[in-house]
Amino acid sequence: MPGGRLTEHDRRQIADGLAEGLGYAEIARQLGRPTSTVSREVIRNGGPSRYHPGRAHRATEQRARRHRDRGAAPENTPAAGDPALHEFLTRFTAQITNTGVPRTAAAVLARLYTTDSGSLTAAELAQQLRVSPATISSAVGMLEDQGLIQRERDARSRRDRYVVDENIWVHATLVSARQVSDLAEVVRRGAEIFGAGTPASDRAQHTSRFLDVVGRDMIESVERWRKFLDQQHTQD
Repeated sequence: MPGGRLTEHDRRQIADGLAEGLGYAEIARQLGRPTSTVSREVIRNGGPSRYHPGRAHRATEQRARRHRDRGAAPENTPAAGDPALHEFLTRFTAQITNTGVPRTAAAVLARLYTTDSGSLTAAELAQQLRVSPATISSAVGMLEDQGLIQRERDARSRRDRYVVDENIWVHATLVSARQVSDLAEVVRRGAEIFGAGTPASDRAQHTSRFLDVVGRDMIESVERWRKFLDQQHTQD
């Protein structure tokens, strides 16, 4: 059932989807699961080329027994004792940081992305990352401004939960497109100030035209992706 642990049947479907060359998002949609559930399942069990449903199921049962024995966190919380997942989190965080996102914000995004629910509280994030609540507050504020995460109120605990979904990269692309377009406008204004025919003006005009093209391409890529999803849903 969606939201519960993966069954043997789910894992066979994942293996079949990988064999057919389907992406994580498509496999997850067929299962009615978050994309992060499928990607984390495959990554922690050998990757796309080595994933085997039987071995994955047995490995998960063994991990669950170890978690129960030592009172570890539930399965939807990234486990510090899982070497494969730890390596993925480290590399994923580093790649997000390389895009210009501050390290703590990148770590928050990576942690949210690798939970089945796609959500954690500030206290859970602070505990997992071993930083202060104030540091988490600053990081999530930056991610909210970028449209990468959302804040929801947990009615039971009355705490804020920070939520991410499979569309975070769509949101990130649109935010980047807006920033690129804004930069193009500023540079274009600079070309006017420098004076027509000057090397600085020519350079600025060339740059602004390039940035305009990049911004449009980013938006068009999002639109193509949305049309692709609409077509998939129509075929189903």
